Amino acid sequence: MASFSDPWVREYSEASRLADDVTSMIADRGSLPQSGPEIMRHTSAIRRKITILGTRLDSLEALLSRIPPKSITDKELHKRQDMLSNLKSRAKQMATSFNMSNFANREDLLGQSKKAADDMSRVAGLDNQGIVSLQRQVMKEQDEGLEKLEETVLSTKHIALAVNEELTLHTRLIDDLDDHVDVTNSRLQRVQKRLAILNKRVKVFQRCGCSHLISVS
Repeated sequence: MASFSDPWVREYSEASRLADDVTSMIADRGSLPQSGPEIMRHTSAIRRKITILGTRLDSLEALLSRIPPKSITDKELHKRQDMLSNLKSRAKQMATSFNMSNFANREDLLGQSKKAADDMSRVAGLDNQGIVSLQRQVMKEQDEGLEKLEETVLSTKHIALAVNEELTLHTRLIDDLDDHVDVTNSRLQRVQKRLAILNKRVKVFQRCGCSHLISVS
């Protein structure tokens, strides 16, 4: 593979390490209690990292599509495509195990069909030199669009993920608190019933005691 100075290689190494981290966290999850705040926070952190991994995979795919022709061999290109495909499959399996159904919905973000139709209409009536110039302009626009999309996706996903995970965690904590309140309330009712019974017995004892004293006098 190319050296670590290659942007794609660096990004892949980071994504691969992140996937290993998620795998380790999933393994650690089995040693935690089945319910409660601790397992909720751990699960939330796993889901957050899986989403960040998905963002890195998007970035890897974009970088791979922008590699200049002849800068790497066809063998190296196919190798990178296989590596990316395997890492994607691994990430999807992780996401599926946590019911992250929207993880794989990443196609047609740029509306490619509509874009191709617009490009065809722009080519009409141009000579060879004009077509070459237009192709260069289209490539520049695509690169700029991908960069802007990548920035937007990163910021939006991280914000949305943080908000969603916090809401989910808070909802589960509230549900867990409700359960504890119900249990405590049930126990309190039982104690109140026992106190009422005890109070009745004390009153009966007091009456019996007073009657005994009167009869003796």
